[in-house]
Amino acid sequence: MNNELAPYAEYVDTGIDWLNSIPAHWSVEPGRSCLTYRSNKNVGMQETTVLSLSYGKIITRSLSKPSGLLPASYETYQIIEPQDIVIRPTDLQNDKTSLRVGQANTRGIITSAYLRLAPRGELVPDYAYQVLHSYDLMKIYYGMGSGLRQNLDFNDFKSLPIPIPPAEEQYAIVKYVRHVERKIGAAIQVKRQLVTLLAAQKRAIVHQAVTGGLAPSVEFKEAGVPWVETIPSHWAMVPIKRLLQDIEYGTSQSPEGYGPIRILTMGSIRDGKVSVPASGNSVAVPPGLTVRHNDLLFNRTNSPDLVGKVGIYDGPDDETISFASYLVRLRVRRECCAQWLCYALNSPLFWAYARGHALLSLHQANLNPTRYGQLLIPLPPKKEQEEIARYLCRREREIDAVINRIEREISLLREYQTRLTADVVTGKLDVRTAAAALPDVDPHHADLITANDADEEGLDGDDLTEESM
Repeated sequence: MNNELAPYAEYVDTGIDWLNSIPAHWSVEPGRSCLTYRSNKNVGMQETTVLSLSYGKIITRSLSKPSGLLPASYETYQIIEPQDIVIRPTDLQNDKTSLRVGQANTRGIITSAYLRLAPRGELVPDYAYQVLHSYDLMKIYYGMGSGLRQNLDFNDFKSLPIPIPPAEEQYAIVKYVRHVERKIGAAIQVKRQLVTLLAAQKRAIVHQAVTGGLAPSVEFKEAGVPWVETIPSHWAMVPIKRLLQDIEYGTSQSPEGYGPIRILTMGSIRDGKVSVPASGNSVAVPPGLTVRHNDLLFNRTNSPDLVGKVGIYDGPDDETISFASYLVRLRVRRECCAQWLCYALNSPLFWAYARGHALLSLHQANLNPTRYGQLLIPLPPKKEQEEIARYLCRREREIDAVINRIEREISLLREYQTRLTADVVTGKLDVRTAAAALPDVDPHHADLITANDADEEGLDGDDLTEESM
């Protein structure tokens, strides 16, 4: 993509470690001379369009479906104008996530906890955003800030060096960088779609195996439950509780924040597995509330789309590991294969069926373990359970290997974009000729695809309320 690019003919040293040299005809100005800090409050509700900074993009929030903590009044928010640059300046010490910088395409309001900057003088707005965005990707801001949580304010930007090419060159740089964003964004989008298809294939394989078995030809009978039509004729439909020794709620005592005992939480269950925290946060737990090898944990309280997920603990029995009260331990009888049961309970159609029995309250759902234990699932003989578990484990590894390779390719594309953008914006590569050959594209067109857009699927945006700051 950058085969046609070459360095400039002549450079001068800036004396700045991370900026090094710039083209000889460029200048470097401190932020105080080319950036303006603005903070116009929304007094009298002059503006009602609420904006969010979400993964490096300024987006419009829906007031009909608010998320996160809400402000007492939107009059405390600040007014944002098109081409303003918005920076999330808080908690650099603990949050090393990039994409703290966004550029507004429309007028609206955003939390006053964020910095609103506008370029002035010879600094072109779109190029100013690219510079500050590149600094974000280069992790420059993490060496700045003050206070216990390392927060930024405008004083940090007053002395920030800004490379400034001639205006026509700034436009060329922006044009080329956006071309790169579109190309890489489109490539990542294709790869994300492939990951989605592979994940769907994995779910379909699981459902087919746990409801129909592995035999190429077998007689079927009616299952008698809404989530599966037929099962092999030699299988039975049984309530989940018949396969369990016991169903046990987790500990309700608050962790002390220290101690040797590790406590499993909602986040510990992912993709049918139980992930154990690296360190403990409790001194003691009630007797019997620990997990053993092949115990299943079921999430009885979560958001409506996640409640009921199940994970299997495959660690040793000699470690003291407990689980929080919103998890339920399912201890499997010896006559049942625990790995098979975990696959069956995570089958997408069964999981959706189980979630349908949850009680909703605000943004939470609660799936009663007693009611859950009465739900019917297909039961093959134990030998078939073990064969199904081995088969699904093998297929899962094969598909996950492909997904991991694609995710690595996406990561490499993003790294390439970051490095290329930084090199172009700071003058390490000359894009003037290449940009002149590119078609003009509206930078605010709805069809503009960027790598960040392609990566946002399935992610939540930042919580932008002042209360959350």
